[in-house]
Amino acid sequence: MISEKSTSIRQWMTPDPVCVTPETTVPDAALLMRKGGFRRLPVLEGGKLVGIVTDRDLKEAMPSDATSLSIWELNYLVAKLPVREVMSYPVITIDENATLEQAARTMLENKLGGLPVVSGERLVGIITVTDVLRAFVHPGTH
Repeated sequence: MISEKSTSIRQWMTPDPVCVTPETTVPDAALLMRKGGFRRLPVLEGGKLVGIVTDRDLKEAMPSDATSLSIWELNYLVAKLPVREVMSYPVITIDENATLEQAARTMLENKLGGLPVVSGERLVGIITVTDVLRAFVHPGTH
């Protein structure tokens, strides 16, 4: 069973997550995700959370096979595409003092795989479905 102390998302979130800016290109964001094993990246502008970009957002930004553009034209366009054009906003966040149950409920109700964790307006971490599951399977590890 999970103790009351260990139900805080602070115990299970990833602190100080890797972030991108709205001007980061789609290929650069995809490379960061691939290298880090991430499925989502918070988007910060001037230290403020302005969006979130997921691996799904990046896949949907890729042109369809049915396009009439050449491979060179496609590569040129995608290479210039900024994250701001594909990110999701406004961002659904959760307060750092929330419980695992609140995080799980918010993710379930909004069909999200993860939530940026904030302290006021400041991004302090990210909590994912995997983190919540880990808390229930291995409650004493944090």
